[in-house]
Parts: sequence; C-alpha cells; structure tokens
Amino acid sequence: MARLKIFSGKARPGDDYAVPRSELAGFLSSCRQIFWALTIFSGVSNILMLTGSFFMLQVYDRVLPSRSVPTLIALLALAILLYLFQSGLDLIRARISARMGRHLDEMLSGRIFDAVIRLPLKTRGDGDGLQPVRDLDQVRSFLASGGPSALFDMPWMPVYLGICFLFHFWIGVTASVGALVLVAITILTEIRSQEPAKASARFAVVRNSLATEGRRNAEALHAMGMRRLAAARWREANQRYLAANEAASDVASGLGGTSKAFRAILQSAVLAVGAYLVINQESTAGIIIAGSILTSRALAPVELAIANWKGFVSARQSGQRLEQLLTLLPKEEEPLALPAPVEAIAMEHVYVNAPASDRALLHDVSFSLKRGEGLGIIGPSGSGKSSLARALVGVWPQMRGKITLDNAALGQWSSEALGKHIGYLPQDVELFDGSIAVNIARFDPNANPKAVLAAARAAGAHELILSFPEGYGTKIGENGMALSAGQRQRIGLARAFYGDPFLVVLDEPTSNLDADGEAALTEAILNVRRRNGIVVVIAHRPKALDGVDHVLVIAAGKVQSFGSKDDVLTKVLRGAPPLKVVGDRG
Repeated sequence: MARLKIFSGKARPGDDYAVPRSELAGFLSSCRQIFWALTIFSGVSNILMLTGSFFMLQVYDRVLPSRSVPTLIALLALAILLYLFQSGLDLIRARISARMGRHLDEMLSGRIFDAVIRLPLKTRGDGDGLQPVRDLDQVRSFLASGGPSALFDMPWMPVYLGICFLFHFWIGVTASVGALVLVAITILTEIRSQEPAKASARFAVVRNSLATEGRRNAEALHAMGMRRLAAARWREANQRYLAANEAASDVASGLGGTSKAFRAILQSAVLAVGAYLVINQESTAGIIIAGSILTSRALAPVELAIANWKGFVSARQSGQRLEQLLTLLPKEEEPLALPAPVEAIAMEHVYVNAPASDRALLHDVSFSLKRGEGLGIIGPSGSGKSSLARALVGVWPQMRGKITLDNAALGQWSSEALGKHIGYLPQDVELFDGSIAVNIARFDPNANPKAVLAAARAAGAHELILSFPEGYGTKIGENGMALSAGQRQRIGLARAFYGDPFLVVLDEPTSNLDADGEAALTEAILNVRRRNGIVVVIAHRPKALDGVDHVLVIAAGKVQSFGSKDDVLTKVLRGAPPLKVVGDRG
C-alpha cells in the first residue's frame, strides 16, 4: 500500500508519493508568530492570575495578625496594578484572536468563493452550495471567540496544581482529583457531541437547500399551487435540523452544567480540607482561601473549554469540510500566456462525461472548424448537444480525447485567459445583480463603453435597452428577475458577443426570440464569421441555421453526420439518418 505523508516541502526519500501541505495548514504556519505572541501573553496573564490567591494569603497570614494598615494599602495597590496589567493583556489576547480570524478570512475567502463557483463543475451540485462560506464563517468565529484562549491556558493547569501541592499535599490531591474529573467530563463531551453535531450540520444543508430551491422556483410554486407542499417539505427538514441541534445543545449544556456544579462542589471541598488542616494546625487560614481561589483558577480553562465545546466541534467539522473542498479544487496555477487563437478549433476523439459521473454522454466526437466558419448542431432531445457545447467552452470534463484552439489544448489556458476568447450563451441564461452594462461587460471594471454598445447592437439589444428608463444603467435584480425571458436572452447574447471573442458558442439562442430577434441573431452570427471568428449554434429552430455553413448531426451522444449545411440537411430531410431537426433540449 502506498504511503501517504503530508508535509511541507518536497518528497522524502522512501515515500511512494507525497501530498503538499494543505492551505489550512499553510494558514496555521503563517500564524506561527501570532501563536507565539498568544503563548507569551497567555503565560504572563496566567502568572498574574496568581495575584488573587497570594493577595488573600498575605492578608490572612500577614496583615490580620500584624494589624498593619500600611501593609494592607501597599498590598491592595500592588494587586490593583497587577489586575489592570492582566486586564490589558487579556484585551490584547482577545484582539489578537479576532485579527487572526480576519487573517484567515482574508487569506482563504477568495479561494473559497472561487471553489463555490467551480464546485458545480466538479460535482452534481447537490446540497447547499453556500455551505463552504458558512464553514469559513464558523472557523473565523471560533478563532475570534474565547475557545482558543482556553487551549492556551490549559498547559498552566499543572503549574496551579503544583502550587496547590506546595500549600499542602492534601489540598493538591483534592484539586488534582477535581481536575481529573473535569478532564473526564471534557472527553465525554467530545465523544457524545460528535454525532449530534454532524447530524445538525447535515440537516442544516438540506434545510438551506430546500429554501434556496423554493426561492428559485417561486413562480412555478405559486402558479401550480405547490407552496404549501413545498413549505411542508421545508418544515420536515427544519424539524430534523432542530432536533439534531437540540441534541447537540443538550449534550454541551448538560455536561457544561455538570462541570460547573462539580467545580463549585470542589471549591467547597478544598475549603473544607483546608479548614480541617487548620483545625489540626497543619495549615494557616490564608492557605484555605488561597488554595480555594487557586483551585478554581486551575480548573477554569477546562470549564471554559467545555462551555465552548460545541463551537469547537462545529469549527473542526467546518475545517474538515473546507479541507476536502480545497483539496478537491486546488488553486489553479497561471500557465504561460499563449497568443490569442485566430485559426481553428478541433475536437479529436472526445468522450465527455457530466461532473461526478463516469458515464460518457458523448462518444468519440471529432470535427474541426477554421476561422470564418459557423457550425450548427442539431439532433433530438437528450442527444448530447448541450453537453457538446459545455465541452467546447471547457465547462465539462473530457474523459478522453482532446479539444484544441490553434493546436493548444484547452487545459493550457487558465479559465480567466480562455474566457477572453470565448463567448457563451448557455441554455438557461443566468444574469447577475447589477446594471445591464455591467452584465454585458462581464464585470470588467475597465470596460470600454464602445465595446459594450457594439456587443448590444450585435445582439439586437440596443434599442431594447434604450427603452428602459435608465438605459444601460438599469438594475436587473437577482438572476435578472426584473427582465422577461426574452430580454434576459438578448442581454445574455450581448454578453457573449462582448470583446469580439474568437469562439462563440450559443446554446438554443432563438428559444425566446421573435422574428426580428432571429434576424438580428443571424446577422450577428455572420458578423462574427466576417471578422474571422468561429460560431457554434445549438439549433432549436431551423431559422438559427441561416448564419452557419456547416452542420453536425448528433444522436445518442454520437456524431451521425458532419459537413456542409446543404449536404447534411439534404440527408436529414431525406430521412437518412432519421433525425428531427428541431430539439427543445439537448
């Protein structure tokens, strides 16, 4: 079995293979100096925690017997000064923890957002797509809370217990037994809280997914009277989430309450042991009070850890999910910049599968197009037309074969670089919250207004946009809900044409267009070809083929025919192969 070792650096001799250090481990490494600072501040703060114990010891054993008011005032002034100093250190610790959480967010938030966008291209898109963002918030919140402080305070517990032994052996034994019981409670908390916390996180994903799904399909739910049924599904998922969350809270609060009660009992037990020792003249009254205070302080980190255990478990699970996500979607390295494609695109024996699926949707597809050519793809519903379009623009993975632009495989470009040379109109047009101009310009902050206008005119959308009260500055709302389906398609077409990309792939571009829109689309396709670009059109209506000169017929994921438009359509109309020219979905 191959040995898997995770470390920072190169492979070590004798390792079969090695995995680079994770990004979360990289964050922890970048915080090394912060951890040292927290360790130092925690150490000084814990030393200052002895102030109360020793102040009471001096008052009972020195001030009261001597009745010295100046000594009392001097001790009180020193104690106040030390308390203020300790308070300042604790404030600094809290602020360092908060800034460490912010540092995590600043370091990973961009990667997490990028992973959220790329995740549907790698998986089936099940579950709550925003869970990684919530996971990052959970880890950041835990870092900024009091939980990590308890971890830094715990190593000082033996020091406090040692001082208890210095006061008297039996006081030390009593405090040590109490510490062992609290540690046992902490371990029990860890064991009993794991499953409820996992169930709570799992049901939270289902609940949020149903809410997002309902929001996205609001029109259908309302029109077909499905709102109550959808609400019932959500209530069922919410009840499961509440039950799991309640179980996790019950474990944490129950064991937390037990630890608090035991700590109070232990403090009284220490007082009782101390009183017994005083009665037998084996100790002083000052040690009774000092030992009680010191025992309470020694066990405080354990109790704080138990109180924050739910947050710790949630943060740990969130960190594990983020780790898996970032491993699944590693950071894209920026390859060597290639010249802009200007010649051809080709598919060579390509097999395509959907994300997270091993079943091929396209089988052995091969064709090539040169600059200035246009291709129409036709075939029945479910034949693989849209899968072919997604593969052409690099959205869906290839099982085998190669897709090249000017002899360079798509993988030799980063998505950012490749996107500048591609215009894509998906079957279901999605727009973003913002103005029409910003959507057309693909959120380019340095967009040329002339290029935006040119893209809108190419899509036949210029007059439509001017008809809005605010023109190109019109806010379209989330998912473009302020626009009709036809208007969204026009804006999506303009976005595809923005920047004069070399390859333009349009998936059923006429599905929501009227006759004038179809004529404008045909002219736009011809304009792309005139400037030596390449156009690929998934044909929903025969009219969409007016601007192309080649046709590819596909059925059951296999190419049935490819060639000039006239030759292929003649074969189709003759019934060889027996395919429908129009397909609503592919």
